[in-house]
Amino acid sequence: MNASSKQRITNFLAPTLGLVLLVGVWTIVSLTSTNNFPSPSATFIQALEVFKDPFYSNGPNDQGVGWNVLSSLRRVAVGFGLAALVGIPMGFVIGRFEFMSRMFNPLISLLRPVSPLAWLPIGLLVFKGANPAAIWTIFICSIWPMIINTAVGVQRVPHDYMNVARVLNLSEWKVMRVILFPAVLPYMLTGVRLAVGTAWLVIVAAEMLTGGVGIGFWVWDEWNNLNVKNIIIAIFVIGIVGLILEYALIKIATAFTYEEVQS
Repeated sequence: MNASSKQRITNFLAPTLGLVLLVGVWTIVSLTSTNNFPSPSATFIQALEVFKDPFYSNGPNDQGVGWNVLSSLRRVAVGFGLAALVGIPMGFVIGRFEFMSRMFNPLISLLRPVSPLAWLPIGLLVFKGANPAAIWTIFICSIWPMIINTAVGVQRVPHDYMNVARVLNLSEWKVMRVILFPAVLPYMLTGVRLAVGTAWLVIVAAEMLTGGVGIGFWVWDEWNNLNVKNIIIAIFVIGIVGLILEYALIKIATAFTYEEVQS
């Protein structure tokens, strides 16, 4: 057996064993639980029922899991998009100018550790609605990774590049476009990837409190109905969607290396 075959077997066997371990522990918990915790087989049967018609709609508070996921993704897209529009340029400015860095770094250090749920009441107070409040919470929580990673990328650009820009008397816009952007792109995409993960985590918590249509609200609604099977299904759905988003952004980040941008 050559090294390539061994690697393929390892790549298949390792995650398979992980899944088997998860199902095994889950089965033990369900057998020993005194609260009728659902077993893997019972949850799987319920999942087939849930995904048989994921886009049904029986009113605003009774919709299929598909509509709930799409509603959450729409909020994430809007909040994350606004954060990118503000955070990435702000990261360039902070990284480029020392005065701006000294000005904003204390504010970022103060606000970044604040829990997402602490921002939600502020959004409800200001925007007077659950949907804009959830989007605001995503915005304020996902903006920090993009600002920080972009600023770090700018600050790590070799001084020789900037010296050449001064010698050639390049404009600030040309410095940004020709020198900084290609060098900072890997850092920026790392910040984007972290921000998307944060946004997806935040929306679930926000929707639990604001209600409406969304995967977080679906989890909370199923808890109120004491439907633990659907809660477990929702956990897997949240994890799978988050995994897909993470994988897609990793692929994008690895595609845009410094050498490829320069060519």
